[in-house]
Amino acid sequence: MMPWLSGICTLWLLGVVVLAQKNFNFVSPQKNVAPAQNFNQRTGLTTDCLGGYMRLTVDKSLAFGSLVEFDAINGSQIEPITPRLATTCGFSIDSDPWGNYRVFASFLNCFAENEDDAVFDLDMRVRVRGVNAEQEIFLVDETCTRDQWAPREVLCDRNYMEVSVNRLPGEITAMRRKPKMAQKTAVYDNRWTDTVSEAITSENNIWRMVFFTPAQKAIAFEDALKAGYGVTTTKSRLVVRSGYDMPETYDENVNGIPMKIIRVTTYFKRQWSVTMLDTVAACPTGGLSFTDDMITWYFPRFNPLMTSTENRILGLYMGINGKQIDSAQMAARGYILTIEGNNIVMKLPIGGPDGYYKSHAVDNQYHIRYNIESMLELLWSEGGMDSTRYRVLFPIKTPFMPRPPQLVDFTAVDGRLFDVLLGTFLYDVELVNITFSTGVLTLAEANMRGFNVQEQRFQNGSKAFRLQVPFSDSVVVKTQTDLLLTVYTLRLIYGFMIVPESVPFSYIATVDASLQDVVLPNVSGSCDEEKFYIMVSFGNMGKNFNVMLGTHDLTANQRADYGVKENDTHMSLEVPFLARDVAFELMYPSSLRARLDVLIWEPVNKWTLSEFSLACNFPMTMTECFSNGSMSALAVKVESVPQLVPRELTLRDKSCRPKFSNDRFAYFSFDANSCGTTRTFYDGVMMYQNEIGLGNALPVYQKGKDSRTPDPEYRVTMSCFYKLNDTQTIAFFTKPRENEPLPETGFGELHVVMKLALDGSYTKFYSEEDYPVLQYLRSPLFFEVVLLKSTDPQIELVLENCWATLKEDRNSTPRWDLIVDGCVNLADQYETIFHPLTPGVVPYPSHVKHFEIKMFTFVQNDVTPQSQIYVHCDAVLCDVDQNDGICKRQCPSPIPLKTGKKVRRDYNNVQKSQLSTGKILLSAF
Repeated sequence: MMPWLSGICTLWLLGVVVLAQKNFNFVSPQKNVAPAQNFNQRTGLTTDCLGGYMRLTVDKSLAFGSLVEFDAINGSQIEPITPRLATTCGFSIDSDPWGNYRVFASFLNCFAENEDDAVFDLDMRVRVRGVNAEQEIFLVDETCTRDQWAPREVLCDRNYMEVSVNRLPGEITAMRRKPKMAQKTAVYDNRWTDTVSEAITSENNIWRMVFFTPAQKAIAFEDALKAGYGVTTTKSRLVVRSGYDMPETYDENVNGIPMKIIRVTTYFKRQWSVTMLDTVAACPTGGLSFTDDMITWYFPRFNPLMTSTENRILGLYMGINGKQIDSAQMAARGYILTIEGNNIVMKLPIGGPDGYYKSHAVDNQYHIRYNIESMLELLWSEGGMDSTRYRVLFPIKTPFMPRPPQLVDFTAVDGRLFDVLLGTFLYDVELVNITFSTGVLTLAEANMRGFNVQEQRFQNGSKAFRLQVPFSDSVVVKTQTDLLLTVYTLRLIYGFMIVPESVPFSYIATVDASLQDVVLPNVSGSCDEEKFYIMVSFGNMGKNFNVMLGTHDLTANQRADYGVKENDTHMSLEVPFLARDVAFELMYPSSLRARLDVLIWEPVNKWTLSEFSLACNFPMTMTECFSNGSMSALAVKVESVPQLVPRELTLRDKSCRPKFSNDRFAYFSFDANSCGTTRTFYDGVMMYQNEIGLGNALPVYQKGKDSRTPDPEYRVTMSCFYKLNDTQTIAFFTKPRENEPLPETGFGELHVVMKLALDGSYTKFYSEEDYPVLQYLRSPLFFEVVLLKSTDPQIELVLENCWATLKEDRNSTPRWDLIVDGCVNLADQYETIFHPLTPGVVPYPSHVKHFEIKMFTFVQNDVTPQSQIYVHCDAVLCDVDQNDGICKRQCPSPIPLKTGKKVRRDYNNVQKSQLSTGKILLSAF
């Protein structure tokens, strides 16, 4: 500096102040801002004056979940604080994940009302807009004082650098002409004088600014303002403010620490004088190192603000969130601030209470960072002269620390419930949805489905998410890995969101649980004289298996041939004993022992689930003896001779071969005195005997066995017995007789049954175990009357009479007629309905009758004695060619029916059957 010009400089700087106020259009605030709509002076706003700047804190209780914006008040004007305005005018805004906001406003900001550089009125507005778009506005009015300013003040904030210097006499150089310059020790003295000539010739003769980048670059004041620099003057100071990314800033590595620097000389020119002032600010942008538990920040002991190494540190302080803390607070929190060689070193433990952790998603992986708002304040003097106060607000974020969440499995296998806990996460992670094997569900949808999704919080502020899903839900994949073992698999993709940034990430998990809970299919069966009746119980495997009958799987055609019926739990089928899937074990003279093997197997893993064999003797005539002296015999290929070919069988006389044969049977018919038949006499009886065998065919050898071991011998012996000394006389006439002989009458029984069907399709019927059957009033009852085991198409079944009684006795009273003499009861309000049979449904339609009635109850004297009925019928079997009586009755009945009482008639040459159902109850609901 040039103290010999200081008196002149003071005068001209007063003029500069006036010029600055004109250019910035400063208006003194009058505190008369019009009141905002919905104005509310409620709590939640806190202000602090922290020596050089004001800190405004907006509590999360006021701001969380809302859009918060800030305005600067300039007299009667309101200026929204945009990022550009904040950098230019001295504001910085920060928020944390909880919704707390902090605003730092320099005392020397563009809008502060400054009184003698000692009292500063700072007015701001806070606008809070909620989810309903309604806006609340809060006014902030704070007055801060500053007793003493250092000759040079440097502030490094988050988004800008600010330097202010005294412009009092002795610190400003005024020049009327270019002086003879003495040799200077300062680095930039020569540069400063070299630029005076350019300043004097500036366009419009207004002040200019020369930036050093480090090369010189002159910019007109108006252009500097347009570029975003903040330049203003107060009563005693010049203030220059720049963002870190401005073109005229430059980087410099100081003792291994990167710093951002701005150097600028400001020139004031009038017609007969030039005033210039030099300013420089240097702010660190690095110098951090990290361990697992400690942050270390290195700051250069000698920095570009110092013009020589002859400086003396007058004060060294650290702070948090813009506020100094004392040594006791530092010790309590484990903070360390020391000077080590050429560096000032600050150490802060990771996880300390003054900072906070924040969640991040890096490549879809969960990470966290520790954040702390550190501050360094340094006061020094150079050569025992003017001092510099240097304050750095330095937010620190640790590198990303991976924190992969852990899945803890609490699954209760016996309770058949998946129970998993995923964590831990910080407070700012929200679970949005979960993708299951069947699709994506939000948390609300998952809970509505019957899952249990809950957030669990822990004392340290972290949280986890618990999910419960029953094994039985369709999102669970079931795999049978063993015959009795089921593996239940729950595949999950958790969808998370980090707030308030709305950054998504996901976590994929698979949970398995094994349980021996397989109930295998079970097979049971029985036989009658014609068929095997097989019942398959599915167990809990559903229908995921194949059924093998004999040696082949059940085909679609066989399902139809065997009358397969199934529901959700069972399957039934009827297999004739002569079916190809039946194996023949033994032959007897009048029966055949046959066996049906049933195998239930799982086709994917080739597991045998159930095996069942049923062997029964079925009546079958194997040998017939005729009175004309001829014999017939049936040979069957039995299981014990698997390689037998029936057509190669012969009688004793090898020339006597089967009259008919296929791959299972051989049929022989021959005279008793031929084919090598022997005759033996016993007491009063003569026996004819022959044998069926392989004849002269070579022995048949079994595949896969020793070639010397033949199949078992096949030999069937047949015998016919005739009584001796038995004379039969046959008389005949040569001319016709008046009366032809009548055939001898035989006697037998035909089986007729009546069944109650479940519905009008007549495909399913109630069994004996289902009675009593419960029905609603006037609901339809469908009856079927059918003739069983008859293949005679000349027989027709006719319903003669049907009626209902209150009691099981078919002759009891009261009773109500339903069908009378083969016709419906016309006196019934709800007439009985005959249903014709669909062609092709049954082989003999004339053997079946279908009719329908409406459910009713008996009433006597308007009182219902009991809500039950029994239905009875008399069925008649007629010859289709019979033309008399009930067999050819035409309806409607010509007989007048008024009382509904039964009319009995008897007919000859017909067979009658009496039929009744079980109890049918009237339902009250």
